[in-house]
Amino acid sequence: MGLQVDTHLLAIRHGETEWNSQGRFQGHLNSALNREGRAQAEALGEYLAGERFDLLLSSDLGRALQTASAIAMRTGHEIVVEPRLRERRMGIFQGLTPAEVQARYPEEYARFRTHDPDYIIPDGESTRQLFERSVACFTELATRHAGLTLATVTHGGVLAMLYRHARAMPLEAPRDFSLHNTGVNRFRHRLGAWELQSWGNIGHLDVALDDPE
Repeated sequence: MGLQVDTHLLAIRHGETEWNSQGRFQGHLNSALNREGRAQAEALGEYLAGERFDLLLSSDLGRALQTASAIAMRTGHEIVVEPRLRERRMGIFQGLTPAEVQARYPEEYARFRTHDPDYIIPDGESTRQLFERSVACFTELATRHAGLTLATVTHGGVLAMLYRHARAMPLEAPRDFSLHNTGVNRFRHRLGAWELQSWGNIGHLDVALDDPE
């Protein structure tokens, strides 16, 4: 029987954006980090400078790359761009607030609010499609880089899918976990299975969030 080779994953959400603060659906559109988000990314970079990891990967969307760049500046890693780490494609909802979506697309928004994992937003993705894409991406990366520690900067929706997968939590079940901007979530991949080790570490934000300026 061969030796068990674990791959460790630091799965990180990007810093806060202008649209995060406005409650807008971002999807595949870009919204730059706001002042708070830039401070979060700087604090994250400082925290990860004390962490050993082998590869730094990022979604190709601007908010993730901006966050990954703050890490790379501190750690010296090159950023490996991975488009499969993108947020859920939100189609006709992108760039709008929930109130705006409800006003413009009442029937579609009502379907969306049922949390049916197979409901596909027009021009977008379903939750199940996001789940399959996200888990396949993380599993392929973990297998390809077996034995290494990977840091990935991605999005709340993607992180939620890996959490549900590792915890065997149904896609229909209400979310009972937080998705913090620049939260660091730790997973281990062993023998084809994912194990959640810790979730939602934002200890590095203590200084940034308390800064009065």
